Amino acid sequence: MVEEGKKAAGPEESFADLLHDYEQGRGEGLKVGDKVECKIVSIGADAVFVDTGAKADGVVAADELKNEEGVIPFAEGDVLQLYVVDVSGGQVKLARALSGAGSMEALRGAYESRVPVEGKVKEAVKGGFSVEVMRKRAFCPVSQMDIQYVEDPSVYVDNTYEFMIIKFEQNGRNVVLSRRELLAQAQKESAAKFQAEIKPGAIIEGTVSKLMPYGAFVELMPGLEGMAHISELSWSRVDDPSAAVQPGQRVKAKVLAVEPGKKEGRLKISLSLKQTEADPWTTLGDRFQAGDTVQGKVIRLADFGAFVEIAPGIEGLVHVSEMSYTRRISKPSDVVNPGQEISVKIKDVDLANRRISLSLRDTAGDPWEQVPEKFKIGQAYSGVVEKQEAFGIFIQLEPGVTGLLPRSRISKSQKPASFEALKPGDTVQITVDEINPTERKITLGTGEDRGAEDWKKFSKPAAAPAASAPSSGFSTLGQKLQEAMKKKK
Repeated sequence: MVEEGKKAAGPEESFADLLHDYEQGRGEGLKVGDKVECKIVSIGADAVFVDTGAKADGVVAADELKNEEGVIPFAEGDVLQLYVVDVSGGQVKLARALSGAGSMEALRGAYESRVPVEGKVKEAVKGGFSVEVMRKRAFCPVSQMDIQYVEDPSVYVDNTYEFMIIKFEQNGRNVVLSRRELLAQAQKESAAKFQAEIKPGAIIEGTVSKLMPYGAFVELMPGLEGMAHISELSWSRVDDPSAAVQPGQRVKAKVLAVEPGKKEGRLKISLSLKQTEADPWTTLGDRFQAGDTVQGKVIRLADFGAFVEIAPGIEGLVHVSEMSYTRRISKPSDVVNPGQEISVKIKDVDLANRRISLSLRDTAGDPWEQVPEKFKIGQAYSGVVEKQEAFGIFIQLEPGVTGLLPRSRISKSQKPASFEALKPGDTVQITVDEINPTERKITLGTGEDRGAEDWKKFSKPAAAPAASAPSSGFSTLGQKLQEAMKKKK
């Protein structure tokens, strides 16, 4: 009977043993300090339940996941990175970091288990910061507060961060923290993920972190930056990055290249802000045509002319010869200055070579258009000497209209010396002999030959001699003397 009783109790004991083994094994493989990727199963008022991937249930205090507004910014199915802070009673407790009141043993456990702790920076002290962790004082060296150089320690005061305990000595009287270690670890993980997912050509968002004379640095994620060269900030010409972006500004950027940096684990990311927008030259032909008059801004000057921006990223050249009809321009700065708004006329558009020829003088009107109506051949005019050349004298008839008095005509003048003595600025009387509007040429004359011909028109022709009279000149003179004597009588 006893044997039978033992045999009857056997199955019950086996079931109890199995249940015990199951309960003990629910947290198998997880220990305090482990970093676990958890998937949210359900969200309650006070707790969030997660799937740890092990047999044990995972639970996180709701307050642990709330943001500054007191809201849990996650939903069922989201995946979180959490730390195991306790494994007992068949349940696994997780948290982002150890926080709240605790004993020295809790700090020691966090140090030994490599579990991050939450601390509030109380003040900046010599060489670093005083940090309160679980209501106990700890020290964080300034070099361990951030990945980047700490320029202003006051920025960190009164803020709460996660730290790793890197030194625990004298039974907790000397606790040294590092935030840099956690940031470096997060950066390494983010960089690996970023490098695996982000390829050249991708469009991403970031925040302008700082400006340098050669470009702008954009923070793509905490601890990971890219750089947009000054030439890639805008389709328009940019001389100072601050003219295109400002620190703290949220921007879109195109990834141009992702390469290993000089330091191990760091990336060199080249960005372009302007390439997130269409190249303005691709639509230029639809917006601008030769003959259009447009407003523009003088961007820069060169010896040969002025570059004018007529649209963002679209520059054209006003050659020095196209600056004025009314005066000779030796240098562009005599007419325009950088930053000046002017009206220009489009003379030519070369899309293939990305060139636009502009004219400033055409906006004021071409004085040669009225030359045939204003100046008539054979008429005398007053002009102003511009300069003497070996082949003739350039004489301005009106602003923008200049004619040439050739040396060949001066040599035939009755007083060539008077023309040779003329100086720039002197006024002189001349005649218009030829006009060629197509070639913009006017040939001038001295007016003296023209005057002799005019006198011939008004002189009376001599009386024809009688048929029987002799043809000598003396007979004609005698006749005239006789007529004069008769009149006296």
